Amino acid sequence: MHWRALDRDGEDKCRLARTSGGFMLVGHARFRDGLGWAALDYVVRLGGDWHALGADVSGDYGGETIAWRLARAGQGWALNDEALPGLEGVTDIDLSFTPATNTMPLRRLPEVGRLDCTAAWLRLPGPKVSALTQGYTRERGGLVRYAARETEYETHLAVDANGFVTLYPGLWERADHG
Repeated sequence: MHWRALDRDGEDKCRLARTSGGFMLVGHARFRDGLGWAALDYVVRLGGDWHALGADVSGDYGGETIAWRLARAGQGWALNDEALPGLEGVTDIDLSFTPATNTMPLRRLPEVGRLDCTAAWLRLPGPKVSALTQGYTRERGGLVRYAARETEYETHLAVDANGFVTLYPGLWERADHG
């Protein structure tokens, strides 16, 4: 998948690969924000049930080289091997700089109905990681209503048959392949 940013200069490209134990999202996000240009590479490891096992983010951000490893640690999560409080029972990862991580809950979303989940939400600058309670409700015409409780954010995502976001209003859209 290839997206272009709508709120700033930038793009994100990712691939979904099957592994022996599940799946892997591998991507490259390039964008400009208030700290300048960012060049971030990410790998999100997923179990066969589409729940997150961990993620690595590396590259340049804000003029600094970064290397972050977010991983399950018992019932919770750790960032670079340091336990993160308040993330017990979290099943997903949301990397704030890419729509790729919406794919996991979208793949679990039933054809009719709703899915509620909680993600370890990694935000920039930082990294800042906290729990983000998310709701996904399938609607007509390939749309999914998305809501994040802690931020009171709601929107309608356009989604393709593979569970990838094709339009995240005001933030991302699938880039034309023409």
